[in-house]
Amino acid sequence: MIGSAKDVQPDSETSMLATLIEQDEVCVEVYRLVITRPAWGVGEIAHELRLPESEVRGKLDKLAESSMLFPSGETAHMVGIAPEVGLARYIHQRERQIHAQQLELASIREAAAKLTAAHATQRGYYGTLGLERLGSVAEVRARLSEIAQQATSELLAFMPGGAQSPEALEASRPLDEASLAAGVSLRTLYLDSIRNDRATNDYAQWLSGLGGEIRTVPSLPLRLLIADRSVALVPIDPEDSRAGAVVIQTPGAVAGLLALFNLLWERATPFGTPPPSVSDAPTPQEMALLRMLAEGQTDEVASRKLGLSLRTARRLMASVTAKLGSRSRFEAGILATRAGWL
Repeated sequence: MIGSAKDVQPDSETSMLATLIEQDEVCVEVYRLVITRPAWGVGEIAHELRLPESEVRGKLDKLAESSMLFPSGETAHMVGIAPEVGLARYIHQRERQIHAQQLELASIREAAAKLTAAHATQRGYYGTLGLERLGSVAEVRARLSEIAQQATSELLAFMPGGAQSPEALEASRPLDEASLAAGVSLRTLYLDSIRNDRATNDYAQWLSGLGGEIRTVPSLPLRLLIADRSVALVPIDPEDSRAGAVVIQTPGAVAGLLALFNLLWERATPFGTPPPSVSDAPTPQEMALLRMLAEGQTDEVASRKLGLSLRTARRLMASVTAKLGSRSRFEAGILATRAGWL
């Protein structure tokens, strides 16, 4: 009841008024009738709004607690307080709250700026060299996709590792197709061993049919992507893809990688060209295997770099020793050197 309404503390008053204005439309309608129908009592208001009198009394109490009604003590003489007076305290409180929130937001922005500066400092060394370090496989994949989509003229790639998984090949199709449709030239170097894998072979034929150029070589030094001759991406550790990668934009470094690509591209066999016929001369793949073994690499490492199974690599080595007429690998090394193969 109005006569029983009590003075409340500012915080409670503010909370009540916020509820009135933002959530309680019935209170607003009761207040409107109080000021437009000053002779009406609780019964008439309840009848007009089709509400129980008890609910109307509750709304009147809330209005009084929110400083919107003057508690006269008589329900028949309720007096509405002017909104600019009744709401003054609430408005002032809300202004203080908004000001506090603005200060908090400014503090957050300042903290973000400091963190940004710290992050830039941490990456500053790489930034001055035109390098960007990618620390996870997910970051590498995202950046690879971004570089490929932003290319406007040319994409060059080394694809070591032998046969590609069907899932990886299928995921590459839309991006490669979009690049070619946009007029971007695609040149990709795979290992010779992909010629024995049906899925990779089918993909290579599909890409060649769209205008992409594919060649194969016995071995590749690392995975590589060069876009528009201005940006390159290489792994941090060629033997461990989980170590991440580096994006290079330094002109000198990119030029060096481009020269490496062109050197291997000129020596590579265009896809679709039949493999060389068997003769006494070693095939490029056999030569690559010989060089790796001469450098002291194990059969396991050599087979992985050639994209071959261990069994196939050993069979290849047996073919080399047979061509040389040697009875051991040591003797094969000597005879290969004499023959000018190494």
